[in-house]
Amino acid sequence: MKNTALTSVHESLGAKMVPFAGYNMPVSYQGINAEHDTVRNGVGVFDVSHMGEFLVEGPTAFDLLQKVTSNEVANLKPGKAQYSCFPNETGGIVDDLIVYMLAPEKYLLVVNASNIDKDWAHINTYNETYKAQLRNLSDDYSLLAIQGPKAVEAMQSLTDISLADIPFYHFEVGPFAGIEQVIISATGYTGSGGFEIYCKNEEAAQLWDKVFEAGASYGIKPVGLAARDTLRLEMGYCLYGNDINDQTSPLEAGLGWITKFSKDFVNASGLAAQKEAGVQRKLVAFALEERGIPRHDYPIVDAKGKEIGIVTSGTMSPSLGIGIGLGYVSVDYSKLDSEIFIQVRKKALKASVVKLPFYKG
Repeated sequence: MKNTALTSVHESLGAKMVPFAGYNMPVSYQGINAEHDTVRNGVGVFDVSHMGEFLVEGPTAFDLLQKVTSNEVANLKPGKAQYSCFPNETGGIVDDLIVYMLAPEKYLLVVNASNIDKDWAHINTYNETYKAQLRNLSDDYSLLAIQGPKAVEAMQSLTDISLADIPFYHFEVGPFAGIEQVIISATGYTGSGGFEIYCKNEEAAQLWDKVFEAGASYGIKPVGLAARDTLRLEMGYCLYGNDINDQTSPLEAGLGWITKFSKDFVNASGLAAQKEAGVQRKLVAFALEERGIPRHDYPIVDAKGKEIGIVTSGTMSPSLGIGIGLGYVSVDYSKLDSEIFIQVRKKALKASVVKLPFYKG
């Protein structure tokens, strides 16, 4: 089991630690609902240093990324980031990721912790043709997500860079919290604004301490992975291993917006054919109309009890106080306001298909 550079800090704060993707990670400190509310209304900090980072450089870096990712890399410029995925050869998804363009011919890929080895093998297989310079920096870098509506104001004292002026999915490289060079990225997995800060492992403790000093008067608190999950689910953001995997296509998952057929990428022809024919199932968002909590792998049925799909993510929404979830259903039941039922043990609970995000802010 790997530790992050901050594991001892979490333990000293009394965090409940759990194994996650091969790392010893804080799942909660005070409790999910309190931490969730901190991010929705104030500012909270997540240690997400388990995420993977790959550096891709050289004259063929662009061509390699055009091939292995689904989104249009030509839309990037230095200082801009892009959500994307690695399609596999059989219609599914190897992983979803963020691509950062650091400079011409220099990109940083940020991938899911559970998929680091798989993604590294995948990109290296295709790089046999392109021969770009690849470096796996996953064990060298730490990542703090500072999220919430007060994040900009609370963190501004730590840098000369105007945080309010960094647009969503853009980033700056510069001084922060007394560290000469970090990546300050206006990204996140919560839907409440804020930043993700990348630094070297040896700088992580200083970054953590300074962030908490600067945010003290704003009620800043540490937040665990459990609240990260409820926050992302209220926005309808996909979680790899739940809502997307090696068998789900980006088109089924509602990720057509990051699947650009203007270029040739892995399995582009297969996905184009699926688009032409129409998908058979779709990932939908649903809200329970009865009291209950939907969970991963619960069956979705119609009014007669016939199975029409499966829940991929579900929770009791801390912000809304109702059961919410994502799941795949046959396409006939994917329209907004469709009546579906979630099989919770022996009871079929009524739900309706709703528009994302659940949480409107």
